[in-house]
Order: sequence, then structure tokens, then C-alpha cells
Amino acid sequence: MTARVIQVAAGVIARAGAVLVCQRPAGGHHPGKWEFPGGKVESGESLEDGMRRELQEELGIEAEVGAVLWQSEHHYRGRAPFVLTFFAIPQYRGTISNRCFADMRWVAVGELGTLDFLEGDREFILLLQSGRGRPD
Repeated sequence: MTARVIQVAAGVIARAGAVLVCQRPAGGHHPGKWEFPGGKVESGESLEDGMRRELQEELGIEAEVGAVLWQSEHHYRGRAPFVLTFFAIPQYRGTISNRCFADMRWVAVGELGTLDFLEGDREFILLLQSGRGRPD
């Protein structure tokens, strides 16, 4: 029997050479780790719809979901494997507000490596820093 694969959508919101990153709160999985905003796609939901819902729930914005920037598979020990899809978020309506994170920051792409990111995000960060996969 194969494990169910979880679909996760992550949004890359850029401005002036920086991207928005969020720190997971205490009490959940991987507390204190940094990530791009987003989350699990619900059953029957498209990746794009899941991305829009997650950004509404986490940041209070109505996002335009753009191109897929990167997709990878990852597995944390003791958890179901997941496919992580990073989307460009070229535009949004509303004001970004922190609804669930310990912290949020705009970080220059070249400085992303200074934060303790989730393992599943690290390959994408290397891609961004190489100049490929840029959302802007």
C-alpha cells in the first residue's frame, strides 16, 4: 500500500528584489522554521484554488496565482510524502497581514540562506539564488 501524497502550494510574493517569508509558530510542526506562505491543498481543490485560499487565510489577501516556478517532492520522517508547488503571485488585492505566523519578513533573495528554512524549501531557494525561478 502506498502512502497518500499530500499536495502543498506555496506562494512567492516579490517586491523590490525581496520575497515575503513567514516563520512557523510554536506548537505546530517544525516550530520556528521559515517558509513561503501557503499550505495543504484540500481534497477536490485545484492547486491554484488551494493557493488562493491559503493566502486569504494566512495573509488576508486575494491573490492572483501566476506561473508554477518550481515543483519538488519531499518526505519528512514519520509523515506522508508531499509534492510542493511554488507559484508566482504577481498581484494581490488587500493589505498583507499576519494572521497565523510567529513572524513575517521581506527578505532579499540573496539573504534567504541566512534563515532556517524548512528542508522542502531549500532546493527552491538555491534555484532562486541562482537567478532561475524568479517571480519578478
